[in-house]
Amino acid sequence: MSAPTTQVIRPAGAGHETLYVLLLCLIIVLGAGSVVAWHGETQEVAHLESNQLDARRDLSAAEQGIYADLRVTLDEIRILRESEQALPAPKALADEGFAPFAQDASSVSRGGHAWQLLDERAYFGASSNRSVAGSFLMRISARSDAPPDIWLNRSHPATAPTALDEAALSAAGWQQIVAQFDAGVTRQHRH
Repeated sequence: MSAPTTQVIRPAGAGHETLYVLLLCLIIVLGAGSVVAWHGETQEVAHLESNQLDARRDLSAAEQGIYADLRVTLDEIRILRESEQALPAPKALADEGFAPFAQDASSVSRGGHAWQLLDERAYFGASSNRSVAGSFLMRISARSDAPPDIWLNRSHPATAPTALDEAALSAAGWQQIVAQFDAGVTRQHRH
């Protein structure tokens, strides 16, 4: 038998392999970054007037619930107005079970509002517990396709406004609630 021979095999240079892997990673990161930058959208945040509130960020949970109920019930009010040729009384809406006019556990936990019809043009909900929710005013437009026109008053006693125009409401401390659809709530940064 012959004597075993040993052969020494040197490892391949790891420096070149590491360099190639790092270059590949850099190319992937730069490519992904350029795609994100190319397809990124700028967020334009609409600024509110001093007499306006954002429905998502500026209302308490109870106020958001009442606001949502008013928006939904507005469609029913318009249908009833067309059939009866007059705005339905708050009691009629309550008897039909329309929130927030119906007096149930939900309405009590949201401030216990007492609703009344003003001049066949608006519904006024006086809050019995202003620490939970302010008083609401929903002006009804003659147009059936008009957006909801809902106002909130947290600071003054719960008395019905005498004038229903925008300037008089703003002067009396009412703030119009505006629904903005600019970006998701989770992406908003408060400063």
